[in-house]
Amino acid sequence: MRLLVVFCHPDPESFGAAIFRTATEALRAAGHELRIIDLYAEGFDPVFTREERRTYLTDTAQNIAGVARHVEALQWAEGWVAIYPTWFYGLPAMLKGWLDRVWLPGVTFQVATAKKRTIRGELGNIRRFVGITTSGSPWWWLRVIGDPGRSLLMKGLRPLYARGCRMSWLQLHDMNHATAADREAFLAKVDRTLRALT
Repeated sequence: MRLLVVFCHPDPESFGAAIFRTATEALRAAGHELRIIDLYAEGFDPVFTREERRTYLTDTAQNIAGVARHVEALQWAEGWVAIYPTWFYGLPAMLKGWLDRVWLPGVTFQVATAKKRTIRGELGNIRRFVGITTSGSPWWWLRVIGDPGRSLLMKGLRPLYARGCRMSWLQLHDMNHATAADREAFLAKVDRTLRALT
């Protein structure tokens, strides 16, 4: 499968980076073809500018041209994998900015045609999604507050994908108190899950 792996963490020595390395090694071992976007390493600009907002609906091609390599990678993929730390209950600003600037009208969706209608998905090529994250909060607290990051990636974006797109979620909770054994077990779970990915 052609998979786009999007990694978002500022520290190449972090546990997040270890997850990223484990994930890409497992996916390659399983025979998948990868394209990798490391947002911090490439210095991606997450700021959605005034000019981009001005042309968001009226000249979408201009905005697409500004992030053309990212758009092309997303349209090339049959699935994508997001690897990031949960901060303040959601996506890091860098990753949210990537969604704002790359997941544009005409690329990932068409604007709703009337009031009380929803957007129409344009990513019929995406038939697999995997979210991998860590969080300082325990699982039960994220459940109480609605787990905004997971909700966005697993529910909010799902209508944009192919019908029947398969979704997987891997999360290490209580990261601030995770032991070495906890971290090793999570890396093993990531490896096992991605080697079996179809």
